[in-house]
Amino acid sequence: MARRIQSHWIAGDAGRLEALLEEPEDGEPELAAVVCHPHPLYGGTMHNKVVYRIARGLRRTGAVVLRFNFRGVSGSEGEHAHLTGEIEDARAALAWLRERYPELPFALAGFSFGARVVTRLGCSQEGARWLMAAGFPTNFGSAENLEQCAVPKIFIQSTHDQYGPRPELEAIYARLPEPKQLVWIESTDHFFAGGLDALEQAVEQTVRGDF
Repeated sequence: MARRIQSHWIAGDAGRLEALLEEPEDGEPELAAVVCHPHPLYGGTMHNKVVYRIARGLRRTGAVVLRFNFRGVSGSEGEHAHLTGEIEDARAALAWLRERYPELPFALAGFSFGARVVTRLGCSQEGARWLMAAGFPTNFGSAENLEQCAVPKIFIQSTHDQYGPRPELEAIYARLPEPKQLVWIESTDHFFAGGLDALEQAVEQTVRGDF
């Protein structure tokens, strides 16, 4: 079956958000997932290669995936709002997706800045199946909110992540409550260079594990 992809506009509090909705290649969707992109001020968009790989790995598990551009990125309206506004963008995207697929369980995933967005938003979303943080930037503020987060948490990190070094992430991870999972991907930098195939495989395998 051919890949099914549609362009959409989502109403956000700073204007409309540009989005792509992708259904699984085979069969009907079994989960609805939002995937958030890296930092808007450093070239992050929903077309980022890591975001694309996360989305593809999720689709292989039977998920319908919504990627979108944060406010001020590409066709999305508004201006960068220093995480607070981008959390609201993700909230609007999730609400749109859940309204479209009300019968499906839901989850949140993000890369880098997007990982910070979903871990801030997702812990307050009752019923979330899991949160997936790829390339979690340990040097981008506190992660204390996660220390009381009961939602299942999946961390996927490069072994040579300059923005989330292994000792720092392991220290944060040790303080987090179960259920949780940490997967290291052998790669040369924050963007999983040399490890994108392994990243995509890890996304699929951890989700299929279903905690």
